[in-house]
Amino acid sequence: MILVTGANGFVGHKIMEMCRDTIAAPSLRNATQEYIDSIIEESGADVIVHTAAISDIGACQADPDGSYIANVRLPLLLAHASKGRKLICFSSDQVYSGCREEGPYSEDMAKPGNLYAQQKLEMEKRVLELIPDAVMLRAEWMYDYYLKRSNYFMNILNAKETVSFSSRQYRGITYLKEVAENMEKVIALPGGAYNFGSETTVSMYDISREFMDLLGKKVTLENIPPRHNLWMNCDKAKKNGITFSTALDGLKRCAADYHLIS
Repeated sequence: MILVTGANGFVGHKIMEMCRDTIAAPSLRNATQEYIDSIIEESGADVIVHTAAISDIGACQADPDGSYIANVRLPLLLAHASKGRKLICFSSDQVYSGCREEGPYSEDMAKPGNLYAQQKLEMEKRVLELIPDAVMLRAEWMYDYYLKRSNYFMNILNAKETVSFSSRQYRGITYLKEVAENMEKVIALPGGAYNFGSETTVSMYDISREFMDLLGKKVTLENIPPRHNLWMNCDKAKKNGITFSTALDGLKRCAADYHLIS
């Protein structure tokens, strides 16, 4: 049985939809250790997939204490409560936001460049200190045809006049369906942090240009200066059987799944 936190959220709802033997955790906002202990014990789960977080970088900067509770303290409470169960926590490619090398980045190159990234990296390290066989998934910018939350796919579909990306910014983007498809293999991973998602050899500007051409989207693609690269090398996950489409092939698959292309 898999207990999923954040089961109504962007990532959690897809895991609940696609993976077998899942159970949704109730809201853990302001949860105590005792409350979390009881939820996990009563669930009968042998795997915990923790997707709940405050992932908006601006929101974290505006409320650092609140984001610390959500992004660090809550996963630590889950770690203390897991008691031999497999714990999988979603982290973020933002842990590379302070890197100045060109990339792609391997797991040992993390250098956070914002508060959210700092909290995610602290969470990884402290949970792994408690539970060395826990799995930290450094997930990329995930997308789907999903109306409740802004994401790359919907941003392109809904663009009216201009889309802006840099020809010098490299970042993998990942189809959420492929995240859920990989969860069975994720459960079997040895403990540690893993770069998790689609790889790319081209820039976000070039990915966007090809995807817009594929869709027949007639808006202006503006080439802007790069902010930072979040460009990950996913060899560690691949060696353990975790595979994704390339960034562009994932977009093509998503568009075909929703009958936007033939």
